[in-house]
Amino acid sequence: MEIVFFDDEGSSNLRPLNYLMRTEELRCGVLTLKEKAELVFSGIKSPFTLLLNSRLIADAPLGKVISSCKEECALAFGGVVFAAVVSGKKARSFAGIQTLPCKDAGAVLIKYPWDLVHKNAEEIKKDIALLRPKRSFRKDVYIGRGCTVKPGVVFDTEDGPIFIDDGAKILGNSVIMGPCYIGKGTTIKAIAKIYGGTSIGPMCKVGGEVEGSIFQGYSNKQHDGFLGHSYICEWVNLGADTNNSDLKNNYGNVKVSLNGKMVDTGHMFVGLFMGDHSKAGINTMFNTGTVVGVSSNVFGAGFPPKFVPSFSWGGADKLVEYDIEKAVQTAKAVMKRRKVEMTKEYEVLLRKVFKETTSERFSLK
Repeated sequence: MEIVFFDDEGSSNLRPLNYLMRTEELRCGVLTLKEKAELVFSGIKSPFTLLLNSRLIADAPLGKVISSCKEECALAFGGVVFAAVVSGKKARSFAGIQTLPCKDAGAVLIKYPWDLVHKNAEEIKKDIALLRPKRSFRKDVYIGRGCTVKPGVVFDTEDGPIFIDDGAKILGNSVIMGPCYIGKGTTIKAIAKIYGGTSIGPMCKVGGEVEGSIFQGYSNKQHDGFLGHSYICEWVNLGADTNNSDLKNNYGNVKVSLNGKMVDTGHMFVGLFMGDHSKAGINTMFNTGTVVGVSSNVFGAGFPPKFVPSFSWGGADKLVEYDIEKAVQTAKAVMKRRKVEMTKEYEVLLRKVFKETTSERFSLK
């Protein structure tokens, strides 16, 4: 069954996480949203094409609902269309979806960035249950091919399983607590403390203390410092002793700046959301619910603003606009160190994000 993803208006609420990657490529659990859908729906034989909302977290029960669709129809939850079974021209143009017969069905749609973080622990467990039949686990721990586990490492599976993907390195005296996912080629530094509910994507270097957080991939937090209930996109570097707060002193709900408005998350634990190619200098401190856009550099004493616009440079004292040419050159250099060449299409997208976020930086001039 062919799967085609589509964005709706709700996708804009996931900024800055999906500026440089499609929404379905965001990680939640072991897998990305796209990988979950492909795994859940791969066995369905149907002449139809399946259109999926990119914010959908696919699961096995939904697979049964889709497989039962024998004619064109749309599926909705809470008034939001999350899937459609179509044929012909509708499979590419998305035209006429709203006119299809609509059925109500249960579904989970990501609404805000913190939804990915707070659903992560449970999604790790669900993903491992899907992947487990084809892999050999030992006492709820899977260690992939070519992995290195140094002496003194502790795997604690009391609260959930642990998945160490191919080529990962776990250095000495680290503690990994489940549920947890460590991605392909990722290195966990010596004496690191990785608590449950954490997913670290491919080719990362992570040390210090991490709790209930997601690294999309290709990002570094090599040194001591605390990161909690946060989402870190690709090509990010957190300097030595970078820390974030994920709990207010009054234990109240954390509010986050989203599309120019402060949104009550409804959660007590909410940390940092950092877009692709952003950096934090040594000893940087982030407040609860801080959002840092794409390709920003944050440094200096004190807490920076809770919203740092994309392509900004500075910290608590002052933020200035980051020159786009310098930003592109730095991004190319960072990617090249991991043997990844920036494509022309990616550069065009990076420049497009700079233009789209110009209004966010008006106050800096």
